[in-house]
Amino acid sequence: MRYPILSTLAVTLAAAGCAGGIGSVGSPDKDSKAAGGGNPFKDVRFFLNPEYTASVESTAKNHPDEAHIIRKVATYPTGVWLSDRKAVENLKGWLDEAKKQQDRSGVPTMTVIVVYNLPNRDCSAESSAGELKVEENGEARYKTEFIDPIAAQLGAHPDQPIGVILEPDSLGNMATNMAIPKCQQSRSAYKNGIVYAIKSFHLPNVSVYLDAAHAGWLGWDDNRAKIGKVFKQVLSEAGGPQMIRGFALNTSNYTHLSNRDGAVLEPSNPCPNELTYAKMLRQTLAMYGFKNHGFLIDTSRNGKGNIRNKWGDWCNVRGAGLGERPRAEPAPDIDAYWWVKPPGESDGSSDPNGPRFDVMCAGPNAAKNAPQAGKWFEAYFMDLVHNANPAL
Repeated sequence: MRYPILSTLAVTLAAAGCAGGIGSVGSPDKDSKAAGGGNPFKDVRFFLNPEYTASVESTAKNHPDEAHIIRKVATYPTGVWLSDRKAVENLKGWLDEAKKQQDRSGVPTMTVIVVYNLPNRDCSAESSAGELKVEENGEARYKTEFIDPIAAQLGAHPDQPIGVILEPDSLGNMATNMAIPKCQQSRSAYKNGIVYAIKSFHLPNVSVYLDAAHAGWLGWDDNRAKIGKVFKQVLSEAGGPQMIRGFALNTSNYTHLSNRDGAVLEPSNPCPNELTYAKMLRQTLAMYGFKNHGFLIDTSRNGKGNIRNKWGDWCNVRGAGLGERPRAEPAPDIDAYWWVKPPGESDGSSDPNGPRFDVMCAGPNAAKNAPQAGKWFEAYFMDLVHNANPAL
């Protein structure tokens, strides 16, 4: 298996203990994977991904006058994305590296993994379309070729805390986009695949967070009720609400934590920001049997508000900045802020003649000259650094 050697910068950071917002040390609650069992982000260190560190370091070398600021970004954790079957081949290497960092510090080291490869993935968009198709035996292949090997690696690292963000956008599409033919076609595969994943990841060291989109998608009262019904159905089949730790919000999005995201956006939305959405979603979900669940909020690109004309703009939005730093228990009922979307990785190509092109990636609010989704976008990374709030 090909796996990059840990960079000198990453070794230095790990040895120095720069892992982003670490609390008092100790052993995490063994039952923290379930709702009400304790916050799994407390009393742990955070895994620093050497691949991401290397991308930051390459950019720092290209901008020597700002290198000292740029390198600060590498001291904070990012999500590890499993977006296709090939990426799963690297999971062992990532978890082995996390174990090395854990052994060096003597403190449990949390890795956050984003599982993102459902058949007909992201059925309402193009740039993030995945490799599996429902009509090509996608559901069965998702279970055996994707979820099973991930579960095997999670089980093979039993003494490491691992957080799993499960299938961004999927259940949100089930709640609101069933009028789109591709989403209607995907409904059964989405539900069955996520139920299978929840059961497969129900391990003592793993905390599962179901993706719950963001305020600008599900913030309205009727949309929160719709997603509550979807969550209830999925968890009923998976074994009950206690099978997950909580819900992930704002994954790869830009919604500000506390300030209204631009005066021109829909005033009818009672959730103008992500913390309000977390509070109101918690109240809604309580009516569907979800209690004592925590929230994980992606703050990788939401440092600045008022940067887009509409909630639906999602692709490399210009003017975005790094947000709050990853840390545990930053607000009531919030397990952690986390940089789930690695800052600097593109959302999709702005080239209309390229593969998987989505019109959102060439829209008026999207950055120009963007590469394919997941590729390093240095100019955009530098904007995130310059617009960081709080400043680096």
